[in-house]
Amino acid sequence: MGVGQFLARKGVTLSPKVYFITGFSYFALGLMSSLVIGLILKTIGEQAGWPFFIKMGTISMSMLGPAIGAAVAYGLEAPPLVLFATVAAGAAGAELGSVAGCFVASLVAIEAGKLVSKETKVDILVTPAVTVFAGFTVAYFAGPGIDQFMKGFGHLVMWATDQRPLVMSILVALLLGLALTGPISSAAIAIMLGLEGTAAGAATIGCAAQMIGFATISFRENGFGGWITQGIGTSKLQFPNVVRNPRIIIPPTVAGMILAPIGTLVFQMANIPAGAGMGTSGLVGQIMTFRTMGFGWDVFLYIVLLHIAGPIVISLVLSEWMRKKGYIAFGDMKINQ
Repeated sequence: MGVGQFLARKGVTLSPKVYFITGFSYFALGLMSSLVIGLILKTIGEQAGWPFFIKMGTISMSMLGPAIGAAVAYGLEAPPLVLFATVAAGAAGAELGSVAGCFVASLVAIEAGKLVSKETKVDILVTPAVTVFAGFTVAYFAGPGIDQFMKGFGHLVMWATDQRPLVMSILVALLLGLALTGPISSAAIAIMLGLEGTAAGAATIGCAAQMIGFATISFRENGFGGWITQGIGTSKLQFPNVVRNPRIIIPPTVAGMILAPIGTLVFQMANIPAGAGMGTSGLVGQIMTFRTMGFGWDVFLYIVLLHIAGPIVISLVLSEWMRKKGYIAFGDMKINQ
């Protein structure tokens, strides 16, 4: 049996698409199930004075590494022993290499575990040992460097946004917004880079514009249920339609590019990594904006204007013009609910 056949039999593809699209998507689910939801619960507890929620949120946030390890292993269809052992590998990655290092350590642990899974008579010992050893080794030696590189790049983005807020806020909103609707996770990117401050604020606007914009301009095809699914759920549902007619992504993208510099230059909108790439998904971006800027009526009005009303108006005006010109036809944005 050749090497290629052996890898195929073990489910090891060595495919960048599998690692950086499938793996990244499940990585984001791990983030959401631990860090992000924990931060929301903790914020609710702090604002309401509920120690129970604060404790619950704190513990959820501390499970970041194990949640990422389990989520990525599940997404890559790891055998049971590999999946369970990757929980430990993910924990090591999070402690030694933060979020980015955790992802890489989990990937290596999973693939190493797959290679030896069910190959020996003492599989119950060998498979978890190899999985944990591979993940811990990567976390120990490469994790800190990976983490520093990602955070360094994130600091560069934030510095550039402060120096050139007009141009950089547009670029951040554009790139994170496209990532949110595309096949990769904008939330994972924002957290890996550690985006915060006005750069995170611009990212939130760009992502919110994609979700609210698509929900609004596709209302005639998808109705109120579709609006909620996209506006509070995810605009990724439109990605197959974007592949068929790329022009439909123009209205929400332009809305984000217009509103982001307004938010940065006029209202000094800011956020933290956990909210930067979430848009309006579960209203996480808005909750984290409140946490960053304070729970006041002025912040509430900024959020309504830049995250909801602005994207609705700009996207709708532009999409209606494109429909009249024949660039968008009825049914182009129909989603399967």
